[in-house]
Amino acid sequence: MEGQRMRITPLQNIIRVTVACVITLLVACGQQSTPTPPTAPPAAPNPVQIDANDIGGVVTSENGPEAGVWVIVETADLGTGFIKSVVTNDSGYYLVPDLPSANYDIWVRGYGLVDSPKVQASPGENLNLTAVVAPSAAAAAQYYPAGYWASLIEIPGTDAFPGEGPQGNGISTNMHSQAQWLQWLKTGSCYTCHQLGNKATRELSEELGEFPDSVSAWARRIQSGQAGADMARQSGEFGPSAFLGMLADWTDRIAAGELPPAPPRPEGLERNVVVTLWDWANEKAYLHDQISSDRRNPQVNAGGLIYGSPELSTNLMPVLDPVRNTVTDIPLTTREELPPAAMQAMLQPSPYWGDEVIWDSTTNAHNPMFDQDGRVWMTAKVRPSENPDFCKAGSDHPSAALTPLDSAGRHASMYDPETGEVHHIATCFSTHHLNFADDENNTLWFNGYASQVVGWLDTKMWDETGDEEASQGWTSLILDTNANGTRDEYVGPDEPIDPTKDKQITDAFYAAAPAIDGSVWGSILGFPGAIVRLDPGSNPPATALAERYELPWDEATTAINGYSPRGMDIDRNGVAWMGLASGHMASFDRSKCNNPLNGPDATGRHCPEGWTFYEEPLPQFKNVTDSGSAEGSYYTWVDQFDALGLGANTPINTGNQSEGLLALDDEEWVVLRVPYPMGFYVKGMDGRIDDPSLGWKGKGVWTAFGSRTPFHMETGKGTLPKVAHFQVRPDPLAR
Repeated sequence: MEGQRMRITPLQNIIRVTVACVITLLVACGQQSTPTPPTAPPAAPNPVQIDANDIGGVVTSENGPEAGVWVIVETADLGTGFIKSVVTNDSGYYLVPDLPSANYDIWVRGYGLVDSPKVQASPGENLNLTAVVAPSAAAAAQYYPAGYWASLIEIPGTDAFPGEGPQGNGISTNMHSQAQWLQWLKTGSCYTCHQLGNKATRELSEELGEFPDSVSAWARRIQSGQAGADMARQSGEFGPSAFLGMLADWTDRIAAGELPPAPPRPEGLERNVVVTLWDWANEKAYLHDQISSDRRNPQVNAGGLIYGSPELSTNLMPVLDPVRNTVTDIPLTTREELPPAAMQAMLQPSPYWGDEVIWDSTTNAHNPMFDQDGRVWMTAKVRPSENPDFCKAGSDHPSAALTPLDSAGRHASMYDPETGEVHHIATCFSTHHLNFADDENNTLWFNGYASQVVGWLDTKMWDETGDEEASQGWTSLILDTNANGTRDEYVGPDEPIDPTKDKQITDAFYAAAPAIDGSVWGSILGFPGAIVRLDPGSNPPATALAERYELPWDEATTAINGYSPRGMDIDRNGVAWMGLASGHMASFDRSKCNNPLNGPDATGRHCPEGWTFYEEPLPQFKNVTDSGSAEGSYYTWVDQFDALGLGANTPINTGNQSEGLLALDDEEWVVLRVPYPMGFYVKGMDGRIDDPSLGWKGKGVWTAFGSRTPFHMETGKGTLPKVAHFQVRPDPLAR
């Protein structure tokens, strides 16, 4: 009815309100089912902040970010070949700092991976890289350090010793224990000149020829090239059939597919390591050592040239300018014409060089050292071995009168960068390694390989007078077995101890390491080996007294049986450090000795409590249950002034089977691996601080590839020896 109002009952009103609420809820629910997307949070900042001379980014693979893998850059655009490597952080980020302007190949390498394809890059680029996961365990294992592969060698068991000779088990009757076998392998033969376990040694090259079996192939292999006669002789010390059979079994098992355990990726401080490499010398040369600064003051020669010692290979001393990235060489000379020091014939041709004689050095420059004035001293041959009369019996020279010497196989030279001159010092004693003492005369101490005397040169006197005869001296090693604190009448090496007299010993220093208290320490090769402390006294030819400390092998009072050092060094606290053939780093602290340090019983086994052992970080050989590893470090250097960045007095081993340096930081190992090219092998190192105000950038440790076979590196024939510079950043992305 028009004009009339509709009457709504209370029940109808309740129904209407209920329907309205339902509709409202449905609309609201519909709106919630398609919400407006929330505002995205701001993206996390890229942690890699690069400068114009850096390259940085992130490394990922199909598994996500790759932590603890290497990023490697390489260029041939500079004055010499240049390589730098860094390690990714926990999230896979990397930063390669301080690159010279050039075009670089860049790629990723790491455990569990195969090399990623190389890409081109230039400094100043942010570049993300894609790592390639290894398709198989065998593919991954190709990047493992040589020592992991060497650990597959099955060493003759302890029950095979003493050896029975060729009519028995083939092991030499002079081999009395498994430990002695390992000593000869590591500090007497193979390990002392090259790696064992890299691809060049774990496989038998077709270039050797065809053979009925692997034993025959190995017999031919060890006769190759100019070192063939030495290798054949050294294998005889094991017992040739047993030694060759061991190596043949090893390479046969690898050829059949046996693989080593996988190494861990770099962790902690190892991810802060920056390694820079430069090529130097030539493809037929090898280096024994390099030097960058004065051991007593690492700021000498700051930012300067690096000098190498080419030993038997050539008379050309290579010189690197790491600022300009250029290489030159300096001809080393002798006083008269001399024949080459290396054998000029060979038992069998080299698989790499055929019949070509590639080593022709006459100077045999072995080990260089800087003095306080930036001059380079080295052990080198300067004249024929026959000594002049003043060295021999009947001379009134203070040293010759007590210990006459008839010959010296190597002497000393000094290169003065300021004048460009090479000076010769004809020592009566043979030389091998050398080190300066912290004294007012800048005394230069020498050992001679297998020499029973220790020699020195008063370089202050030599500078003032040029008199090499008056400036040099030497002494035998005499123990104070009568315990009177002075050197007096002594019995000879072959005579029994007389408690009323002193005792001459025949130990030969391998290293010569002066300590800040004026003593000089030396390592003694052999089994079980020893170290000797020499106190020169006021008149060294007549007053020097020695203390001998033998490695406590087979000592019931020691928990670990360590044995056989090679190179060693001393820290600022007077503690001696050395690598051992047992696969340890050892320290010896004389202050811990409980027994008298002189007297008739102080002949070597009187201080086992002075020794501490640190097992090096590689697997142990097959069939060896003793503490240790397949490592066998050639030399130990102590970073007395914190050139690396791990703290003063950090001991560092040449971890040649680990393909890096092994630094002991608060009793924990830091492995400074050189990832490319595989084949890193060195015989020494030193530290330099170029600018303390620059922190990690202003310092580092220098070394040089020292294998006699640079063509064994992964890049093969034509590979040049290399200089290496190690630095430790505060974090993996530090610029």
